[in-house]
Amino acid sequence: MATELEERSQVKAKFSRNLATVRDDLMELAGLAATAMEQSVKAVLTRDGDLARRVIVGDVAVNSLEEAIDRECVRLIALFQPVAGDLRQLMAVDHIITDLERIGDSATNIAEEVLTLSHLPPRPIHPSLASMAQSAQEMVRQSLEAFFRSNAHLARQVCLADDDVDAMDQAIIQDLLGEMTGAPEAILPCQCQINIVRNLERVGDHATNIAEQVVYMVEGQSVRHRCQG
Repeated sequence: MATELEERSQVKAKFSRNLATVRDDLMELAGLAATAMEQSVKAVLTRDGDLARRVIVGDVAVNSLEEAIDRECVRLIALFQPVAGDLRQLMAVDHIITDLERIGDSATNIAEEVLTLSHLPPRPIHPSLASMAQSAQEMVRQSLEAFFRSNAHLARQVCLADDDVDAMDQAIIQDLLGEMTGAPEAILPCQCQINIVRNLERVGDHATNIAEQVVYMVEGQSVRHRCQG
């Protein structure tokens, strides 16, 4: 009996070490995605085409790490057959890395709009765009903090913050559409800004998805589409 208990303890310890490595990899992926977002927004506000190109090139690393973590999650589930909280944590990780990869895609999309803007006559960036970007990025930061702290309350607060980002999305787009009316020269640059705003709104959605996964991981209940503070 002692031998069997020892074996179980060794298996548990090995799983814990592997899970810790997965969490470290997720943290690295989160850093890459967050940096890409920060740089893409900076590229918009400073009209920095070189920085935008670096964001686009860097997306390869985001994609590669996301795929590697996904493979490891599948391997750990197959090898250790975890249950309860351990299984929920692995499943949450596998969902979260998908949202982080898509945040990286949004950063790339924003960077591509910067390159398009660089070939158009200069036009002011909407004054609320920077504030919206900051709010979306803060949602991502808090959703990840909620994951690493297993804090369901903070995760629910992230879900509530999405309403503000959605409201900014609608307000900015309405302003830009109004600017385009009767001003043909404004159509292309304003359309680029609308595309940027839509990507920022999607970043907020991805942060909300991450927060929902945290609530599921901690509390064992799905709150998709109904996560509240």
